[in-house]
Amino acid sequence: MIFRFSTSLRLARIGLFSTVVLWAVGVGLAGRNGSDWVVLENCRLVLSAANDGDSFHVSANGKQYMFRLYFVDAPETDAANPTRLIDQAKQFGISVPQVIEVGEAAKGFVKEKLAEPFTVTTRMANAMGRSNVERFYAFVQTKEGDLGEQLIANGLARIHGTTAAPPGGTTSAGEREKLAQLENEAKRRQVGGWGMTGQSSNGIGPQSQASPDASRSIPVTRTSSSLAAARSPGEVKNRAKEKTQLGKIDINTATEKELTTVPGIGHVMAARIIAARPFRSADDLKRVSGIGEKKYAQIRPYFQ
Repeated sequence: MIFRFSTSLRLARIGLFSTVVLWAVGVGLAGRNGSDWVVLENCRLVLSAANDGDSFHVSANGKQYMFRLYFVDAPETDAANPTRLIDQAKQFGISVPQVIEVGEAAKGFVKEKLAEPFTVTTRMANAMGRSNVERFYAFVQTKEGDLGEQLIANGLARIHGTTAAPPGGTTSAGEREKLAQLENEAKRRQVGGWGMTGQSSNGIGPQSQASPDASRSIPVTRTSSSLAAARSPGEVKNRAKEKTQLGKIDINTATEKELTTVPGIGHVMAARIIAARPFRSADDLKRVSGIGEKKYAQIRPYFQ
């Protein structure tokens, strides 16, 4: 009697254990096959040279992953993929070197936003593309909201790539519509890549088209000295008039175009300033990445 009871109990435990194991395996396979969402809390960004604005290494639960954002495509940060660079340049209406500049700004933006713990929601769907590194599509949620939406709102990415219906009831079409509204607003405000002026003489700008050999030859941005030499004295004088006056700019409302009229502020720095808003006053410029004491002393007089 006692033996039978012990045997039955043992069998019941084995059966329960088997059921749990099979369930766990099923969940894991479901995640890998893209049928169920997996939520990873308290994730940390892992610094890597391979990180950029839409793809980065993440540490979660003692493991490391590489994730690629759904819906958005941040500009490239180097010339390794010329065809993609040219496509991005056409869409933003800027030169190829400027695309790389925006890509670096997007990379810095993501690094800043993911400096604190964040949440990754993924189906472990394959996002390897041309890369040999295992990578998965995901949505990333920071304390300020969806990371992809933040990139689009700041003109640091375009709507492009693989889509999915985000968890929580929103459809794929609904998310794309939201992103389109954010992108239109970024264009109106002329922030990020949308605020740059295309350089038709050495890149892909609004008035130029890619040459047949553009995919094999990446344009190089002219240096300031060569640009100055190419202008007549009258052109240089007129350009000087475009610079803003001391104490004119409102740090919280200035467009990227207005910010770049300040000597010492380029498009990358302007994007960082916009991303760091709101400021209590222009004195807080010191907390923007890349603005040290010398830079601060140079640009502070131009702000209210």
